[in-house]
Amino acid sequence: KAPVKKTVPAKTVVAAPALKNSLDSFSYAAGLNIASSMKQQGITDINGAMVQRAMDDVFKKRTALLTEEQAGMTLQQKLQEFTQKKMGAEKAKGQAFLDANKKKPGVTALPNGLQYEVLKAGDANGAKPTAADTVVVHYAGTLIDGTKFDNSYDRGEPATFPLNRVITGWTEILQLMTKGAKWKVAIPSELGYGERGSGAIGPNATLLFEIELLDIKPAVPVTQ
Repeated sequence: KAPVKKTVPAKTVVAAPALKNSLDSFSYAAGLNIASSMKQQGITDINGAMVQRAMDDVFKKRTALLTEEQAGMTLQQKLQEFTQKKMGAEKAKGQAFLDANKKKPGVTALPNGLQYEVLKAGDANGAKPTAADTVVVHYAGTLIDGTKFDNSYDRGEPATFPLNRVITGWTEILQLMTKGAKWKVAIPSELGYGERGSGAIGPNATLLFEIELLDIKPAVPVTQ
């Protein structure tokens, strides 16, 4: 007797929802906008069905499951949890990077946490800027994942900064450089923008810079 062949049921393929009209496109775009905003705030997980329920309750004028006050408190509490989790993860990633980076040939790790590698030596007998001086520099700044957040080379002109008005990491590392020097610098978050971040630089981000010290403008003495 010939063996009976088992019939394997065909897999059901669920088609992606189509954007049939402008309202579909608008609705989907609104969802993308909301999700992107939440992701930027550190939210990594959400119940999409409950989001849909809440939106339906609002648009269909149904009684909400939470009062306005309850909703506000819930959002604040959960966002704070997500933010703290994201900040902790970013801090850990930065520390892991610094731990590995300081073992690389040519990298010097300072007691304050700064790390640098000399790409080009400056004037061996040249003066070093003080915290009160103004410096003229070219620089390129990235995050540890390679994301570029600032670059004076791209702008085609160097930047001029009073050294006491920049992040602590810059103030401290530039006082070790002489005119003409170009260093690759790793700055831990506590010497950068810390927990507050800045623009594309998130909270607790470790920063990488290539800094070229072009000129030093000594502070003008204050006359009494």
